[in-house]
Amino acid sequence: MLKRTSKENGKFYFFNTIILVLFSLLIIVPVWNILVSSVSSSSGLAENGLVLWPKGFTLENYRRVLSDASIPRAFGISVLKTVIGAASHTLFCAVVAYGLSKSRLMGRSIYTTMGVITMYFGGGMIPTYLLIKSLGLLDTFWVYIIPALFSYYDVVILMNFFREIPASLEESAKIDGATEMQIFLKIFLPLTKPALATIILFNGVGQWNDFMTTKLYITKEYLYPLQMKIYEIIVQSNLSTMTESGSTDVVFQATTRGVQLATIVITTVPILVIYPLLQKHFIGGMMAGAVKE
Repeated sequence: MLKRTSKENGKFYFFNTIILVLFSLLIIVPVWNILVSSVSSSSGLAENGLVLWPKGFTLENYRRVLSDASIPRAFGISVLKTVIGAASHTLFCAVVAYGLSKSRLMGRSIYTTMGVITMYFGGGMIPTYLLIKSLGLLDTFWVYIIPALFSYYDVVILMNFFREIPASLEESAKIDGATEMQIFLKIFLPLTKPALATIILFNGVGQWNDFMTTKLYITKEYLYPLQMKIYEIIVQSNLSTMTESGSTDVVFQATTRGVQLATIVITTVPILVIYPLLQKHFIGGMMAGAVKE
């Protein structure tokens, strides 16, 4: 019986390993193809097909992207809106979650119902635009921050963390003379670091990748984030490809493709650098509550 079980486990691990290796290749190969294609020459990319090693190594594609004088400013706007947006969103949701986690809060059921409604229903693009306009947020940096402050989904995650903190800990702090704000800042927030890190990571990635907010509410180019500049570069490259020699110049099209791939790498690298720093807390936040004793 033991030999049979061991044999079955061996087969399971073998096939499981094969499936995981194939799945990993499905993820790694396209990413590697984009990376090496972005440093390949236009003549190398003109050959088409899968590129697993740079064909005619060159950094010209990156020079073309970074030669735009507005790129550094756009990068700064992206960093600012990501850092400020993620931090303010997380803090605002934590404050709301702290209040809603207390059963003594008056009107708690009403606030909870209102929050749940926002998870399933939205105002739509035109009403939202009119609201943003009436608030005076058009063509301002704060259009990136204020509308994205609240997410009831994140509030629910934090509420579950706050409820797991023993009430005796809060009571002992009150006996020692701590105020509600001190309890929130010095007890609840430090004890929910995994949840906070998870929300910061999710919201930060969303802020970094967002360009629709700019497209809908921003017309001043100096407020464009990196994603919007990249979008413009790709659109202009596509238009140039369509007009250059009636779309018959293969080398020119390959150059345009190289520029597009370089822009993808430039916008992806910052997230890849930051993610490992938050991975430990991210995993803790996702696994919290999965095991009940």
